[in-house]
Amino acid sequence: MSSPPARTGSVLERILSFRRQALAQAKQQTQAAKLEERAAAAQPVRDFRAALRQNGFNIIAELKKASPSRGVLREHYNPTALAPALETAGARALSVLTEPEFFQGDLADLQVARNLCGVPVLRKDFLFDPYQLLEARAVDADAFLLIAAILSPRELRQLITLGQQLGMAALVEVHTQEELGAALDAGADLVGVNNRDLKTFEVNLDTSLRLIEQVPDPCVAVSESGLRSHADLQRLRAAGFDAFLVGEHLMQAADPGVALRRLLGGG
Repeated sequence: MSSPPARTGSVLERILSFRRQALAQAKQQTQAAKLEERAAAAQPVRDFRAALRQNGFNIIAELKKASPSRGVLREHYNPTALAPALETAGARALSVLTEPEFFQGDLADLQVARNLCGVPVLRKDFLFDPYQLLEARAVDADAFLLIAAILSPRELRQLITLGQQLGMAALVEVHTQEELGAALDAGADLVGVNNRDLKTFEVNLDTSLRLIEQVPDPCVAVSESGLRSHADLQRLRAAGFDAFLVGEHLMQAADPGVALRRLLGGG
């Protein structure tokens, strides 16, 4: 994988450009009607939202091989082994990166993980088209990520509504007060605050601490990125977060299951 350019904004633009091209090719290969048939025949949806409302520290463990900022995170990336290991270690849900060019993911990784675990599984990708939600449900995804920064208010509402029709939960990721307002106006009831700045790639947990005060109680609040210790989870839970999405910390560990147990406060 080639080295990413210095400016994060240009990385995001490149990712979106690639995803648009890949989407156009996918639509030529498989008609939406065929995907609708597969989605209708998919396994029953697991309740992603309820999984994050349990007592304790609700972790969404993320499976990803690489990232634009850090390159390859895990040389021997094997969803077949990772999914059951993370569930056994205490993950309430899984997130699987399916973007192929910059994160070296694939929809097949999600389906493998979903088939080998009993917890809900989220599609993590750069989603902006209804077709992509059909793709997700067709491989048994229970939830999907929407990034408020790349979607108009109308697109946000359209995709959240379609997700509801398909039975899937939408985790809407925000970075700013304005994005949070747009997500809530669009009907989001699952809000993820990403501590990683899209413009600089810098991580600051204060982003979560600042925005949690404006997340209404009925919403499930998820803190994302930069979580590396049980103390981080305690601090954010005390502030009002229901769940925590952790990826790089687990993927870079020699044994992700052991790393997750420690994060949860185990030995």
